[in-house]
Amino acid sequence: MQTLTDVPRPGAFIILGVTGRPALVRHLAEMGLLVGKRITVIQTADGPTGMLVFFQGQRLAISNDIAANIQVAPLTAAQLDDAVPLAGVPVHRSAIVAKLTGTPALRQRLMDMGLTRGTMVTVHQVAPLGDPLELIVRGYKLSLRKADAASVLVAEVDAHD
Repeated sequence: MQTLTDVPRPGAFIILGVTGRPALVRHLAEMGLLVGKRITVIQTADGPTGMLVFFQGQRLAISNDIAANIQVAPLTAAQLDDAVPLAGVPVHRSAIVAKLTGTPALRQRLMDMGLTRGTMVTVHQVAPLGDPLELIVRGYKLSLRKADAASVLVAEVDAHD
């Protein structure tokens, strides 16, 4: 895991955590900088001037002090190529949706529930008999059968809450 200030080159990243003073974390959350959101670095933090990012359709200038409080992971095609079924992700681990497989109707239903490519998913808990899984997707809890979860291919990430 790295912070935004440690990013060596421009590219797409996913936010894994936001730390710092509670007022700063709250302010960044109000701007939408939350765990699981995608952010694109346009210009890295080469000097004391900060960095330039693209987030939710807008360019933002972020100081090095604030960028040091945002933990990110690169969102690369190579990482998404090593995808595993969501049904195999351990409890309390996070992953990024890489691909949806299965019938067109199943893929559409999964997308309607918020499981789209590039979305962060956390396996919150598993039912006592192993089916269904309870996931955290886009800030809400979603129960999904293991057979349906096997159609969601994900790339695991090291995130913390």
